[in-house]
Amino acid sequence: MTILETFEPIGEHDRRLALGATGVLAEFNQAGVITAADVHVASTLARVTHEKDADAVLATALANRAVRTGSVAVDATALATTGRQTLPDLPWPEPEDWAESVAGSRLVAEGAVVVDRGLVYLQRYHHQEVQVVADLRARAALEPPTVDEATLAAGLTRIFPGEQYAEQRAAAEVTARARTSVITGGPGTGKTTTVAGVLALLAEQAAAAGERPLRVGLAAPTGKAAARVKVAVARALDEILERTDDPATRSVIAPLGAVEPTTLHRLLGWRPDSRTRFRHDRTNRLPHDVVLVDEASMVSLTHMARLLEALRPQARLILVGDADQLVSVDAGAVLADLVAGAQLAQNSPVALARLSTVHRFGKTIGALAEALRTGDGDAVVSALSAGSAEVEWVTDEDPRPFLQPLLTRHARAVLTAARAADGDAALAALGAHRLLCAHREGPHGVRTWNRLTETWLGEDTGLTFYDPMYVGRPLIVTANDYATGVLNGDTGVIVASHKPDGTPVRMAVVEGAAGAHRFAPSRLGDVDTMHAMTIHKAQGSQAREITVLLPDSDSPLLTRELFYTAVTRAEEKVRVVGGEEVVRAAVARQVQRASGLRQRLAEADS
Repeated sequence: MTILETFEPIGEHDRRLALGATGVLAEFNQAGVITAADVHVASTLARVTHEKDADAVLATALANRAVRTGSVAVDATALATTGRQTLPDLPWPEPEDWAESVAGSRLVAEGAVVVDRGLVYLQRYHHQEVQVVADLRARAALEPPTVDEATLAAGLTRIFPGEQYAEQRAAAEVTARARTSVITGGPGTGKTTTVAGVLALLAEQAAAAGERPLRVGLAAPTGKAAARVKVAVARALDEILERTDDPATRSVIAPLGAVEPTTLHRLLGWRPDSRTRFRHDRTNRLPHDVVLVDEASMVSLTHMARLLEALRPQARLILVGDADQLVSVDAGAVLADLVAGAQLAQNSPVALARLSTVHRFGKTIGALAEALRTGDGDAVVSALSAGSAEVEWVTDEDPRPFLQPLLTRHARAVLTAARAADGDAALAALGAHRLLCAHREGPHGVRTWNRLTETWLGEDTGLTFYDPMYVGRPLIVTANDYATGVLNGDTGVIVASHKPDGTPVRMAVVEGAAGAHRFAPSRLGDVDTMHAMTIHKAQGSQAREITVLLPDSDSPLLTRELFYTAVTRAEEKVRVVGGEEVVRAAVARQVQRASGLRQRLAEADS
């Protein structure tokens, strides 16, 4: 069933309420289904197109709501069916007739709204979805890249030697032969090793053909992810160079280490006058021969459309990410749709390489992650109940008595190292454990557990933490600061220090992908306390131990993807806090983002 999330108005002046709304829009707004922004968009489009049909105007408001909540369209039949069951007092249109009714409206005739495959789109998002498929098919229709077979065979054997690299070797070969490819797999499956190897193989292919050195664009959705991929790829390239004896071949691969990753926004050329258009487009193509995008699960439909239109037709595109993780905060689940579409299509425009062997964590965590990935509730419960040292299951209705000593012990370890002016030890203690929450607010939220941990730490040590930048405070950066090089998602600790003359001071030791740096606390802008953090913020990072605090079973954030993302942050141990009902609810509920992308990709003609 489609989840119908609503909001509870907090008084008559709640900014989500549209005070001037009338009719059906007012009823759905008062019920918390649509916000004032949805009402405004629908009312404006209705006025411009002279639309009088209430069902069509409601569909437009819900299409705008869909984009705001991550979908690119609204499934009219599914939403009306769910709505009649969960909110029966509202005037829902007939589920089976609604989309057809909207298709005959002036909103559709004037091009403001599109109805396609039972989905109702705002025109812009339908255009982007169609464009993505058209661009992918146009790329697939080109002659495949020329491959020097002898060079490729030698490179695959050298870069991915032996049986332990068999999966990565196969994935790299698929990617090296394709113009557009996706490398997907869970954490610890060797995606970075494969990526570095593919770049080395393509550089060798260019050299064998007598071409100039490859121009490589390496990007990620966020600055933090871009910094991480730089370090990871550089490390993997060093390992490849260690296995490469020929000086000429080494000279071809070595320059790849100098490629500077960037955010997708910066790669495309950010424009101050537009949030959805970039300097590089069909009239001003990117100069790169290869564009590789890491953490592609976080790429929205809009950004994928802009990337495809900016690529030169002959350029290779490699998308890397975990299709089972949490998706973009903006509209679309493009990587998941590309993977699903490639699996369904007989002649896919995208070459798919899936990595499945986990090299990072142990057998029980791996079994739990795989059970979550496949949606096997019984197997998830079995893995949680196995009694392994790697996986612990806490089912207490009130987890505070259980978690208090654990969180206090961890916070005290950070505090002790910070008071001893040992920044490295403080960061190591911080990285030993993460408490992950689905929500920011509420009893299961980050703010509550940050406050509880500080209270428990104070009781344990006799200290008070009134100063916002107290020694021992764990930090998470919440916005990029290019002046200091501190990026959204970086973590750190306030530690004791002293000036050259011995005057005591405090310093913020912040660990980014490139290592630890020290700053005066006053130089840091947007930071939060990090005794706990959200699962969304944890995406792409790891810790030795992870404690996952699952929300109530009726939380709209409780999904299989959220649970899977949290569990796979653990390197050695994962602790799940939540009863069996909550666990099974999470496994059964997948992120549902209405989209026609995977169906278009699976069809012979879009």
